[in-house]
Amino acid sequence: MGAAIQRDLLRFATAGSVDDGKSTLVGRLLYDTKSVLADQIEAVQRASVDKGLATPDLSLLVDGLRAEREQGITIDVAYRYFGTPRREFVLADTPGHVQYTRNTVTGASTAELAVLLVDARYGVVEQTRRHAAVIALLRVPRLVLAVNKIDLVDYDEAVFTAIAKDFAGLATVLGYPAEQVITIPVSALVGDNVVEASANTPWYSGPTLLEHLESVPVTSPELDAPLRIPVQYVIRPRGGSSSDAAGRPAEHWGDLHDYRGYAGQVAAGTVRPGQEVLVLPEGLRSTVTAVDTADGELPSASVGRSVTVRLADDLDVARGSVIVDAAAPPTVTDQLETTVCWLSDQPLRPGARLLLKHGTRVTQAIIGALHDRLDTDTLTLSVPERLEINDIGRVSIRTADPLPVDDYAVSRATGSFLLIDPPTGNTLAAGLVGTPLLLSED
Repeated sequence: MGAAIQRDLLRFATAGSVDDGKSTLVGRLLYDTKSVLADQIEAVQRASVDKGLATPDLSLLVDGLRAEREQGITIDVAYRYFGTPRREFVLADTPGHVQYTRNTVTGASTAELAVLLVDARYGVVEQTRRHAAVIALLRVPRLVLAVNKIDLVDYDEAVFTAIAKDFAGLATVLGYPAEQVITIPVSALVGDNVVEASANTPWYSGPTLLEHLESVPVTSPELDAPLRIPVQYVIRPRGGSSSDAAGRPAEHWGDLHDYRGYAGQVAAGTVRPGQEVLVLPEGLRSTVTAVDTADGELPSASVGRSVTVRLADDLDVARGSVIVDAAAPPTVTDQLETTVCWLSDQPLRPGARLLLKHGTRVTQAIIGALHDRLDTDTLTLSVPERLEINDIGRVSIRTADPLPVDDYAVSRATGSFLLIDPPTGNTLAAGLVGTPLLLSED
């Protein structure tokens, strides 16, 4: 038996206004790639017949999430996993209602591509602009505009061209290079240009949606960024322990009684033995001597790999420290200029005392000035007295402890944080260090 072919992985998110057909599009992708079980298909077919429909209502494949939303769940992005012979996919399916704009932040925060739907009958609307602004703010590298329901405008090329031109102007304002944006005419209901090319759009010569998803380069910005490993746990086997960092029982430790390793997930870059590193915010310098995992030592480990790093020096390192590339360290500061998406019904005002979670460290924080608020409809800025739910604004924050931070535009891993309510532990905001969107003021 031959070795299995390793397929790469694309993480992408979907977004769109209510009734733009996003559920049907997601259902069509799952159905046409044979990523749903036979009993699920049969259930959808039966339900569709009961509704008097001549064709299966593929939106029913993802309707369970809608029922959950009706029960009042606020942050409920659904992750769908499917694959083709060419690539594996993780799809973050986000809701379309304006009050769930914050869900788009959750879904797009780890995406390498976003599929934004519009209804061909209405084109680019306010919610399109709002979602596009959030996607651009989060630095999602690539953007697809799916002009859905093209069948309802009789496959009119002029309608498609006008929408594509309108969206291209919006994407340019948001900072997207033309080569990172593609517009595709689709009908999720009928299946035009979703998985199979459609004879109904002879004027369109580009790829289908799935062809684009399969062929677009997968490039994680974090892979080429300098090394960042937030320390989750310091591992020191002692007499009362039953196993070492690699999960081996005590009798196999050998000379590892003095073992000291720093466990965490590689958030950016690559770690390898011999690499000179800094431990921040302490400012300690050392060299990596080994990269351990449960499967043994590795010659290197990159983004997403959970490892235990051993250093040449016995340093005073604790949870919340960050191991970084000594040649390209982040800035260590307690004064942050940030952009936050406010997620709470309780408004944010200057002077608020909150908790800030950055990597594996939690510290106290005080909100300073609210510099501006982004109007996601007009893409302009204004000075607010407070931030309401779903607002995106530029905010100064002072922290009790200095933090090793990068600008979000440089590294998502160490350029992002959460604001937390101290009494309840609820997440109040998702934050980005710096100003990812540079727009004009009113």
